[in-house]
Amino acid sequence: MQKTPPKNNELFAPLSGRVTPRFSGLSTFMRLPYLGIEEFDDVEVGIVGVPWDGGTSNRPGARMGPRELRLSSSMMRQVNHDSGLAPFLLANCADLGDTPVNPFDIDETLRSVETYFRPIHERSIATLAAGGDHLISLPILRSLAQKGPVGLVHFDAHLDTTDTQFGKKYAHGTLFRRAVEEGLIDPQRMIQIGIRGGFYGNDSFQWSKDQGIQIVTTEEVRRAGADAVGQLALSKIGEGPVYVSFDIDGLDPVYAPGTGTPEIGGFDTLQAQIMIRALEPLDIVGCDLVEVAPDLDPSGLTTLTGITLMWELLCVLTNAVARRRSTSGSKNRVRQE
Repeated sequence: MQKTPPKNNELFAPLSGRVTPRFSGLSTFMRLPYLGIEEFDDVEVGIVGVPWDGGTSNRPGARMGPRELRLSSSMMRQVNHDSGLAPFLLANCADLGDTPVNPFDIDETLRSVETYFRPIHERSIATLAAGGDHLISLPILRSLAQKGPVGLVHFDAHLDTTDTQFGKKYAHGTLFRRAVEEGLIDPQRMIQIGIRGGFYGNDSFQWSKDQGIQIVTTEEVRRAGADAVGQLALSKIGEGPVYVSFDIDGLDPVYAPGTGTPEIGGFDTLQAQIMIRALEPLDIVGCDLVEVAPDLDPSGLTTLTGITLMWELLCVLTNAVARRRSTSGSKNRVRQE
């Protein structure tokens, strides 16, 4: 398909670093316009912050992720040098703000996040979310999977299919078991990439295998190579809608030390980019990047790494949006200048 379609109208154009210096202006995701719910009509892809880490079991701090990711996102440009994809030309993108959260109440926050995303998804707006800890993916999936389960490409050091943590059903290590149990994810169309770090026991690993989930360890990524793992993901997911969830601790901590549960021996940033780019043919309906804890990395490397991977996710997400628009024959929301 055409990689560089007609330009967006001015409303959806990000500020250019050639016109307005990247260190100036209000911080929004990718320097995009910030829009309220009453302005959602022409939005095709919404970037949303979920500033909450009440499901964290180790080092907290991911609640500050969305704010710092917005700040670092001023470094993003317009065109992907490798794929040629230009996300802001492929679809109308906007910063749709942060969800409401309650730092003292998991159940209320899960409801609030789902409630915030529901009208967005009801408008067929694809979302790219910035966490927050990984539990934020569960209410997003609850909002997204109203018409049936979706596939899942999951980059992470951890399976996140534990039944309970400290006796609780809802935590950042339990969300994908809950999502499968609730029928939000089709486990036969689910792949987990980068798994490592040892387990407390074999229960979660065996549970994942029993559901038909494909597990790719970090050693397998190293041996097979990022291109081959990308192709494996395509084969596993096949046709149909798919969600992509990227936990920053999937990377080796040398590239992203600012996270709650770092595990050495992860894949590197270029491998991550290659694997995300390989997902371009998939029918991606939403993505998230989670577990960036800025205060644990004063250098700012983790937030820069995180937002750059969000940019890669945005490229393949907007490409999927443009492809669906073209296939459905619906009116192109991206207006010519």
